[in-house]
Amino acid sequence: MSLIGQAHRAFIHSKRVQRLSELLSAIIPHSSTLLDVGSGDGRLAWSLLQRRPDLTIEGVDVLLREQTWLPVKLFDGTNLSYADSTFDAVMLVDVLHHTADPRALLREALRVSRRWLILKDHTLKGFAAGLRLRVMDRAGNSDYGVALPYTYMSEKQWEELEQILNMKVATKINKLRLYRRPLDYIFGSGLHFIAMYEKGL
Repeated sequence: MSLIGQAHRAFIHSKRVQRLSELLSAIIPHSSTLLDVGSGDGRLAWSLLQRRPDLTIEGVDVLLREQTWLPVKLFDGTNLSYADSTFDAVMLVDVLHHTADPRALLREALRVSRRWLILKDHTLKGFAAGLRLRVMDRAGNSDYGVALPYTYMSEKQWEELEQILNMKVATKINKLRLYRRPLDYIFGSGLHFIAMYEKGL
């Protein structure tokens, strides 16, 4: 593992996982079944289950790691091998900006979701936003062979996508406080959001 990757894992990854599981556990409906698309090593899903044992979570990813915190199945990055409305919710945490076609994956996520879509992703907003996001992405993912197409979207692009896919915002959190100061001023402010969408009819 590179020095940057080691530093990220030692000083950032654990806090980020704990903070995300805290935020997500507060908004996911009780006793939900979830598909975690882009599970990685499964640590976030596992941490979420420690806070919310009422949940049932399955994980899928395009890359399978040697060690995972819970079982993770392989998928091709676009097609999910589940019937329509299999899960109460589908969760994608920092996944869409790693795909060449975010809309196609979202359509598939909505297909297998019965009611909810939960996203944690980035907004291309603020001074040098693209550069800051690329630095974060490379530090956290390059050692694992994760694709880095950097397909970040602006607020306007997110709104257009929500309209096209008929995604109704139920809850949105813009201040996540994922990093320790002063890193949060550089890599946190205005760049991240969590949103829970209700599936349109």
